[in-house]
Amino acid sequence: MNDWCAIFETDLLYKTQIVKDMLESNGIEAVILNQQDSAYKFGTIKVMINQHDENKAIEILKSTHCE
Repeated sequence: MNDWCAIFETDLLYKTQIVKDMLESNGIEAVILNQQDSAYKFGTIKVMINQHDENKAIEILKSTHCE
């Protein structure tokens, strides 16, 4: 995952799923990296994309106010 970067970060799993689905519906491969502690629910959850899709993904998130 060296050429992957985080495009969205939150502590709410459902928000990352919405962002992931939105990016994938626009042709951008995305994965969710959940770094939350399973017992105490602290930490972050990130949506990761390939770096070459970063500019397109940023524009999609800006146009949908998910930034």
